Amino acid sequence: MSLQSLVITSMLPVFLPLPFVYKSSNNYEIPITWQIPTIILLTLIFHKKVVFRAFSIYLILGLFIFPVFHQGGSIGYLLTPNFGYLLGSYPLIKIIDNLNNRNKINVGNFLKNGLLAIGAMHLTGIFYNLIQFISYGEFNLFLYNLGKYSLGKIGYHFLMLFPLLLLIKPIELLKRRK
Repeated sequence: MSLQSLVITSMLPVFLPLPFVYKSSNNYEIPITWQIPTIILLTLIFHKKVVFRAFSIYLILGLFIFPVFHQGGSIGYLLTPNFGYLLGSYPLIKIIDNLNNRNKINVGNFLKNGLLAIGAMHLTGIFYNLIQFISYGEFNLFLYNLGKYSLGKIGYHFLMLFPLLLLIKPIELLKRRK
């Protein structure tokens, strides 16, 4: 569990600068985080209870001990929209674990559950953002956060499922050997 928490912590967001055409000085950053595919991969390999505990340790570390989250950490992170998406990892883990309860992990089941899991994660983040909107009364802030944290990233999150498709067969073989 400690190793899994360490793996989740080390998968902080990575920004890939891509220069615009005509070699201008502007760069476009793609908001890629490897935490979501890592959590999905760990959930496919281990039971959800283990991944829940590891992710909970990660949250406790980020809120009370080390700034391991994307934009730092501390108890103040509860007030950011990012925290809602972190909470969305719990339903993501639950939905992906449904594949472990079946005897066969295949591409269709993985993609279906992956899309549902990422959708549930984003809905949790949107709901958390909505609660913040109700608390603060700033509708423009709600729309901004919706665009920045959900609509701006959900496509990348869906695309990240495809590299994981390469690991389905090895994971299935690993599970059969147990």
